[in-house]
Amino acid sequence: MIKTNELQVGTLGGTLCSVWASVSWGDLLHTVIMAAIGTLVSYAISATLNRVNKK
Repeated sequence: MIKTNELQVGTLGGTLCSVWASVSWGDLLHTVIMAAIGTLVSYAISATLNRVNKK
């Protein structure tokens, strides 16, 4: 009988394998770059608003 933990690990492994096969390196790189840009813009806006609110 399969334990719940083994079933969850098997399901996760199968899901990761199917996602891994369908994602190209170009898509992954694009996602990482866009996330980094979004983080930098969010930080810059937050810092600017903090400076404006302190004055």
